[in-house]
Amino acid sequence: MKMLSPSFAIRAFALLSALAVSFSAVAQPKAAPTAYPNKPIKIIVPYPPGGTSDILARLISQKMGEAWNTQVLVDNKPGANGNIGADLVAKSPADGYTLLLADIGSLAISPSVYSTLPFDPVKDFSPVGMVAYSPHILVAHPSVKVNTVKELIDVAKSKPGKLNYATSGVGGAPQLAGVEFANRAGISWTYIPYKGGAQAVADIAAGQADVMFNGMLATYPQVKAGNLKLLAVSSATRMSSIPDTPTVAESGFPGFETGSFQGVLAPPNTPADIVAKLNTELVRILKLADVRERLAAQGAEARADTPEALGAFIRSEKARWGKVVKDAGIKLD
Repeated sequence: MKMLSPSFAIRAFALLSALAVSFSAVAQPKAAPTAYPNKPIKIIVPYPPGGTSDILARLISQKMGEAWNTQVLVDNKPGANGNIGADLVAKSPADGYTLLLADIGSLAISPSVYSTLPFDPVKDFSPVGMVAYSPHILVAHPSVKVNTVKELIDVAKSKPGKLNYATSGVGGAPQLAGVEFANRAGISWTYIPYKGGAQAVADIAAGQADVMFNGMLATYPQVKAGNLKLLAVSSATRMSSIPDTPTVAESGFPGFETGSFQGVLAPPNTPADIVAKLNTELVRILKLADVRERLAAQGAEARADTPEALGAFIRSEKARWGKVVKDAGIKLD
């Protein structure tokens, strides 16, 4: 029998080995993609602890963690009116493990008040869903001898620039609520910026400032404690939890509606299936009876919606507040 040459035998062995590997690869099923989530999720709150966004983030993190049997951590990253924390999320991996819970109004305002901004609130995030709406309430320290919006305007006109207006930060939604109100009322006051809403509320309650607009969720407890006087609410209609409190609109300012609209966003290009799963869970949480009751008791309304609806809202808020900022001449650098 004719013997095979050594070189031919080596080539034949290599071919058979390659075929064996190929058949083995075909025979083995592909590994299933790892289910999301499989590690801790971090919710970035770009403001100090104690404010509206922080309160909501901690409520959501608890419910989400219980449902998914995973850690959902709240990490406060305050600074630059929320821009430091927002930029951190905008530049995070698009894997669903780093999320932003922020005041959408402040996020949409930033491009108008800052000459340069490292992110775009429309282009650099994947909207997940709205969380809640907490109208601003107009409050005054008890030392300010007013009980109505009209009386506040009369005092402000008699003392131009003398009333101190506490705000969570320059260029934020609470300050611009004060700017819009003052412009329409024909008054002026001195803006005192703080490093977050919690500090602003604490200082006005202590008598270090006179008046403010701020989210009801974070501010109303001081009203109930008797440390602040409630003059009006900035919702379109009266709140069921405070039915005797008039709206700013019915107090002589038709169409006046402001507040803290909190929403959840993910980094840009986050996979659609992860965004959908996050949105489904967010909507589930916001429909829970105990969550809705807790929010209502503190003056907030659950606002569950789609990622597309939140994206449209951000675009509309950016256009709306851009005009207010331009008219007021506010600019930060």
